[in-house]
Amino acid sequence: MPMDPSNPPKSKAIYFLSNEASNAVVALKINHDGTLSPGSTTLTGGAGGSGTNGNMTAGPDALFSQGSLTVSGNFLFAVNPGSNTLSAFAISPHDPTQLTPLGAPVSTIGDFPISVAAHPRHPTVCVATSGARAGIACGTYSPHGLSPLDHLREFALNQTTPPAGPLTTVSQTFFSADGSQLLTTVKGAPPLNTTGYVSAFPVRAADGKVGAHDTRSSPPGTAVLFGVAKIPGTNDVLMADASFGAVITTTDAAGVTSIVDGDEKLVVQGQQATCWATFSEASGTGFVTDVLVNRLVEVTKQGKLGRVFESGNGNDGYIDLVAVGGFVYALAPGAETHVTVFDVASGGSIGEVENFRVEGVGKAAQGMAVSW
Repeated sequence: MPMDPSNPPKSKAIYFLSNEASNAVVALKINHDGTLSPGSTTLTGGAGGSGTNGNMTAGPDALFSQGSLTVSGNFLFAVNPGSNTLSAFAISPHDPTQLTPLGAPVSTIGDFPISVAAHPRHPTVCVATSGARAGIACGTYSPHGLSPLDHLREFALNQTTPPAGPLTTVSQTFFSADGSQLLTTVKGAPPLNTTGYVSAFPVRAADGKVGAHDTRSSPPGTAVLFGVAKIPGTNDVLMADASFGAVITTTDAAGVTSIVDGDEKLVVQGQQATCWATFSEASGTGFVTDVLVNRLVEVTKQGKLGRVFESGNGNDGYIDLVAVGGFVYALAPGAETHVTVFDVASGGSIGEVENFRVEGVGKAAQGMAVSW
């Protein structure tokens, strides 16, 4: 029986998508010392999918996105890019690795869903699609499942289904910290001289209903905006940009996004595809990852370079990641998929705690969310 969302699980787990033909949520238990243990694999009722990169199937980074699943209270939401649907689950308050499907998956209206966001106070959920019909659709949820989504707020990307990327695709959709806006990062294509942007849809305070028309802005110097992490206690957001590194941004009441402290951006030397971001309250700093470089890069609240941890564990690089307590958990898909556990808070330098191998999961795996 699904529990009230105000009563989340008391223990912790992380979640990501297998993103295979029969899509599934993979749950791993977080132990008291921050290490991981096997948990469960729960089918979503939909299909995974992968974009294309040149003449090849994309992967790692199969969806060119961050946020393909998300947790709100004791609800978990997951996209099914191969079947154009969204799934919802209840998380057991006794064991967060135990997920119960809530009704059947619902249509995302658009093609190739890649990111999902849940409102911090209202039962509103929105999903971003990145295929031929790209855009945002929203609905509501309850312990009985998802309502049909409303309509597609279109992004004219001139894409295919599945999309050819990573350029000119949707990256991540998320609600602002105060819940007043639904923000979405969209990549540009520097070789084609097109610039990415941040889309901002207003959200009605009374009921969480998302507006039909957005404001779009391109922070100066950005081009391939990707994954984001909200900075607690502020309206600021850490945004990764695959063309150079990262920036700290803020969005005003009119929906215009700009770089905090002027036009300063963090250029990460030696980066190849800095695309995913998280923020640790324990360390008071953000972290970004690169799918092609095996390291974890710290970013301060002021957008400055912090610690850099170069790992020798054999992973090619990292995609989605999440901070929990003093640890960062980073997904490294490949022929052998791992989740690497980094200690970011207990010492002067970042330490690698564990490189946990996830059996039966391949290079299409995507997403990272946590119960707390």
